[in-house]
Amino acid sequence: MINRPLIVGITGGSGSGKSTVVQSILESVPKESISMIEQDAYYKDQSHLPMEERLNTNYDHPLAFDNDLLISHLKDLINGKSIQKPVYDFENHTRKQSETVQINSTDIIIVEGIMILEDERLRDMLDIKIFVDTDPDLRILRRIQRDIKERGRTVDSVIDQYLSTVRPAHMQFIEPYKRYADIIMPEGGYNTVAIDIVVAKIKSIIQSKVKR
Repeated sequence: MINRPLIVGITGGSGSGKSTVVQSILESVPKESISMIEQDAYYKDQSHLPMEERLNTNYDHPLAFDNDLLISHLKDLINGKSIQKPVYDFENHTRKQSETVQINSTDIIIVEGIMILEDERLRDMLDIKIFVDTDPDLRILRRIQRDIKERGRTVDSVIDQYLSTVRPAHMQFIEPYKRYADIIMPEGGYNTVAIDIVVAKIKSIIQSKVKR
């Protein structure tokens, strides 16, 4: 492994295609050289709260995330240590108490999430910052499909959440921080040219560090 992992941040609005970009990068780099952690795994634990209060949580606000734990885990990975990444249960609206995923320190660590540029501490830890920029109509359609299939939601509940919290949060906490991105990638996973450029850049940085 190179002397310090390369930390790549991939962000953008909900439904922008971040996961597709991440998957394309993962498929282009040897598995033993790359790890990935999602900011979604670091929603705060709510097991101490009754379900009624959990349901009122605004997951589209920076305060919903346990960035202190995420930053601590990133520091461990940078120092060559393994971490136990939390697992979040979106149906029960809390962190799973007896389940974690071990993530090892590798040459490349991808950090993916909607608000990874909002926290200055986290932003400063990222070597490459990528913003996936996708039109709002496509993002809401993708979010409806995902939340119905993966999170047991109804169409009405997804739309209500989008209008009440997702869109306002995007305008306040996500879109303004696009200015900190090193690369702005229109249309996410469908932009194969941009993905190829990113993959080539990552590989070139790794090679340059290995030669030192």
